[in-house]
Amino acid sequence: MKRYDLITPEGTRDLLFDDCLARRSVESKLSALFEGFGYSEIVTPGIEFYDMFSGSSRNFIQENLYKLVDSKGRLIVMRPDSTVPIARLAATRLKEAETPLRLYYNQSVYENNALLKGHSDEVVKAGIELIGGENRKRADYEALCTAVEALASFDKENFRLEIGHIGYFKELVAQLDVDDNVREEIRMLISTKNYPALNDLLDEVGENQITGALKQLPSLFGGIEVLDKAADIYADDKITGILYNLREVFTRLSSLGYEGKISVDLGIVSHTDYYTGIVFKGYLSEVGQSVLKGGRYDGLIGSFGRDLPAVGFGVNVDMVARHLRKIGATPEIKPAEVIVFGEKGYVVEALAYAQKLVREGVKLENSLFNTYEETVEYAKSRGIAKVIRVGEEITENTL
Repeated sequence: MKRYDLITPEGTRDLLFDDCLARRSVESKLSALFEGFGYSEIVTPGIEFYDMFSGSSRNFIQENLYKLVDSKGRLIVMRPDSTVPIARLAATRLKEAETPLRLYYNQSVYENNALLKGHSDEVVKAGIELIGGENRKRADYEALCTAVEALASFDKENFRLEIGHIGYFKELVAQLDVDDNVREEIRMLISTKNYPALNDLLDEVGENQITGALKQLPSLFGGIEVLDKAADIYADDKITGILYNLREVFTRLSSLGYEGKISVDLGIVSHTDYYTGIVFKGYLSEVGQSVLKGGRYDGLIGSFGRDLPAVGFGVNVDMVARHLRKIGATPEIKPAEVIVFGEKGYVVEALAYAQKLVREGVKLENSLFNTYEETVEYAKSRGIAKVIRVGEEITENTL
């Protein structure tokens, strides 16, 4: 027996009946929401050239990518992200399309999480990308309100949306006299809220107002009072503008009936290479990590040759499905209503009758038993309420 032919690779799993139903339920709900707001679905290839994820504004960690080689010896990767391929699409095949472009996706992404036990390497994500448009503030509000609506549609009482601005971190770290590797390490430690390691690293950089502010950055989360605290720690003209913008967004979103569901987190610093403005994360109560991530990325599409602003977010469909299953909010698998049994010599006629019922919307099973009595016993064991017997005549028996 082969060693690995009975198991799946690490970071993957088989989905069975209820899991599949829960996933499809989430996908359907999100698709209906996105289409309701005027977004059109696109699908990008599951494999892309490695170079597309290694540009200056899209620098993905090489070790986290699943890499392959094509027939010409070129390095390709399994899609680790949907936003970057859509940026390519907007700059190439849709380069003549009128903006704004409202695009949505529902597809798998792949990331090697060998050091993160319990994390999936294959994840279905669904999300939107709002590309172009003259008024960026209006676009931000559209993305944020759609994100809130998505979270509320899954669990209206037990969700929260955290908002931040990547510019706050970028303005601070840009003033440090360190190389890009140190900046990236600082970002990672802030993102994971690793206070001890962050303090040690910044102590090595030197004690000043900037490093003092960066040490406090992971703790700058909570209500609107966080913005006042941030302003007291450090502020210049750009940071003052960023905090003013966040205050306005927080107030406006809260006024839509979501007071208590919106919070501030200035420590949201993931993917700083392509995020340029507001960033946000969404949470559901039964999942220990964010199920929604997004933000503004105004330079990404320009790196492909078409300078367009953009904002968007993605939802981890599998995590949302897990949440819905835990709270009992997913549809149940319903048994067949009918089982059709064909007498000897009438097997094909029974299948033809079953086809007719299926076209009418009946959920059924075709009997594979040799006798009517066996079919009846099977129907009882599976909770099927009606047996239809096809022979010289068609008869129905309700159990």
